[in-house]
Amino acid sequence: MDQASGKSVSATTCGKGDANDAKEAELLHSFYAIPSIDKAWTSSSRKGNGGIDVVVAMSQLNLPANAKRTFMSTVYIPDPSANTSDYHWSPFPFELSGASLIVPSPSGTKLLVVRKSDVESKDGASSVKLEIWGPGQLLKDIYVPASKHGSIYADGWFEGVSWSQDESFIAYVAEEPANTRPVYGQSVSSCAGQSSSDSLESGSWRGQGDWLEDWGESYSGKRRPVLFVVNIASGAVQIVEGIPKDISAGQVVWAPHLDMPPSDTGAKQLLVFVGWSSFAGNFSTPRKLGMKYCYNRPCSLYYVEAPVPGSETSKPAAVATKLTADISSAISPRFSPDGKFLVFLSSQAAVNTGAHSATNSLHSIDWPANGSLGPHMQIRDVVPVVQHAEEGGFPGLYCSNLISNPWLPDNCTLLLSSAWRSQQVILGVNILSGDVMRVSPADSQASWNLLGLQNRCTIAVVSSPTKPHSLKLGHLIPPSTPVKAGKEWSWFNISVPSLKYAEKVETSMSSMQFEVLQIPVPVTETHKNLSEGAKQPFEAIFVSPKASNNKPSAGETKSLDDIPPLVLVLHGGPHAVTQTSFSRTAAFLSALGFNLLHVNYRGSLGFGEEALQSLPGNVGHQDVRDVLTALDHVIENGLANPAKVAVIGGSHGGFLTSHLIGQAPDRFTTGVLRNPVCNVSSMVGITDIPDWCYVEAFGKGGLNSYSEAPSAQDLNVLYRCSPISHLSKVKVPTLFLLGAQDRRVPVSNGFQYVQALRASGLEVKVILFPEDVHAIDRPQSEFEAFLNTGTWLKRFLQ
Repeated sequence: MDQASGKSVSATTCGKGDANDAKEAELLHSFYAIPSIDKAWTSSSRKGNGGIDVVVAMSQLNLPANAKRTFMSTVYIPDPSANTSDYHWSPFPFELSGASLIVPSPSGTKLLVVRKSDVESKDGASSVKLEIWGPGQLLKDIYVPASKHGSIYADGWFEGVSWSQDESFIAYVAEEPANTRPVYGQSVSSCAGQSSSDSLESGSWRGQGDWLEDWGESYSGKRRPVLFVVNIASGAVQIVEGIPKDISAGQVVWAPHLDMPPSDTGAKQLLVFVGWSSFAGNFSTPRKLGMKYCYNRPCSLYYVEAPVPGSETSKPAAVATKLTADISSAISPRFSPDGKFLVFLSSQAAVNTGAHSATNSLHSIDWPANGSLGPHMQIRDVVPVVQHAEEGGFPGLYCSNLISNPWLPDNCTLLLSSAWRSQQVILGVNILSGDVMRVSPADSQASWNLLGLQNRCTIAVVSSPTKPHSLKLGHLIPPSTPVKAGKEWSWFNISVPSLKYAEKVETSMSSMQFEVLQIPVPVTETHKNLSEGAKQPFEAIFVSPKASNNKPSAGETKSLDDIPPLVLVLHGGPHAVTQTSFSRTAAFLSALGFNLLHVNYRGSLGFGEEALQSLPGNVGHQDVRDVLTALDHVIENGLANPAKVAVIGGSHGGFLTSHLIGQAPDRFTTGVLRNPVCNVSSMVGITDIPDWCYVEAFGKGGLNSYSEAPSAQDLNVLYRCSPISHLSKVKVPTLFLLGAQDRRVPVSNGFQYVQALRASGLEVKVILFPEDVHAIDRPQSEFEAFLNTGTWLKRFLQ
């Protein structure tokens, strides 16, 4: 059994007998050197004349430092409506070392940069530094001590940073300050009242204090997220009062100024935020169930009066009031520029069924200018949950976050990114009519992600399995210009100087192609009482060298030896989706000479709610049959050699991988498993998401049968849907990649399966990453994991 330290593997430190790894390591290094475009912000150019300035944030993995390097560049576009190459980049990008958040002001004239402070408190606790930048200069440094709050949330979920309309204040989400720990020893009485930042007398020490529950995977040791406001002029920081202790706050935005009567001299400003209760009401448990990737946690929008930090005016303590009591989920609030509408996304389908992710909906509230607010505001359904789509039709919303300014100039149309079957597309939604239009080109098979919006122009990043990120500028054609339906937007490429690739990457990618395959539902399923959505074909993305994807013509026989080995790549979730976007690790496997088949089995996002809900209660059965059906499809079409097939997957993809090598042991040569679910009956007692175990095993009935103390009958059901129930039939060698800090699928789950395979005399290789969580995404760890995946697959497939 091999164990890894979690440090990166180089060409000179590969394991014994792996001398050929040097070539693969060099190739993987080339793919890891590819920068990615993460964010972009747009604003009217200071040069005037209708031009726009675009700030582009990119990142590149720094393997020796085991970190991500973030850098920014600015491009000036004089005429965004012209399909021209007339744009001007700043001479050099600049690196933002140590920045956890970068948030421009609404006008684009200021920039907030959040860093860990270089000043420590008396007990060594780190404080936070807020940098306010203006054009060409630092305007202000604001140091926030650890006694005020902990780190600022930059997790992409609780995270929320919002500038006030006049850019005088910033609201943000941070950890509440740490509780005072008890003091023991010679000076208990004299130290009992001291704060955690005070030094201790000789012979005394601090205890641990009460256990504080956190939000599970990726939030270990993180304290409750609460709201703060900073006064930029004075540098004063103040907590937002009135939020109940059992509510975790996030995704804060400033509300429009209220029209108050002349007699009211107070400048009342409100904050709107998302609040999650510690009590998981849909599962009737008092515990905090894991939050990461879990959109089935009930939440509501609240409003609360914003404090004025540093003000001497005494005001009564604000009380947070719920805005959306009539809906089980409300996330990503955004106000229209004219202040008339508050829109938000909802994951109510996930909350109400228990599935961790499902089809979303979009809603709006008419925002009262007179401040007449309450818990039962009239909520208008803008885009409801789509149960099933007609062929080629809109499959529903699959978007969990809106960009900070998603609005077109009409104040009623917003843009967002959403899964559309196996693609990601940009959609436009009219919140008055509910009409949904496709903004990204309908003839594009690539995936598009919306980054920024300025007036009638939008910035997007585009990629595909065979092409890394590129930057696109879209322009809404004026209504007076006659255009064909679906051609209301014109797009052109913005060449990014820093997006340069190694020659071997260019050569490899130019030789690859991909195709989205339609896979009919298995014949064995057609006699069942399926919903309309569950009867519709699912999809698989087939990636191959251009020369190998030529189907034999009528009467022609193609040698199986001429077909590259096939690797089935299975996504986790199970309610997630593999999209036609670029992945450096998947591209690496393609460059090694493998065909790839990414299967979006029924239950994946992007295909309508009925197809998604057909899987809970049928895991280990329906998803396994779907994957085998996709495999049969490519074999029958001459795209795969049945004697050279491997399967890899992580999390639920690892669950499927271990099921497949057990249920169909003669169809695969090997399996690679990343933090796999192998035994649901043992996982249920130690995971941060025991509700997942119940819902996926029992279906929607898991909402009612959920228990913190599963019965013997329940445990039997959980075991029977688990891969370990088929372990005795496994014949092939396996590679396991395990994160020791994984709280989602704790490492003991994988090791139980590993030890059982070893006891059966099978070859098993394990790499344990001591510091990694469920994703195994620390740069060095991910590098080592996929280098070993590639060399392992070559050993058994080539």
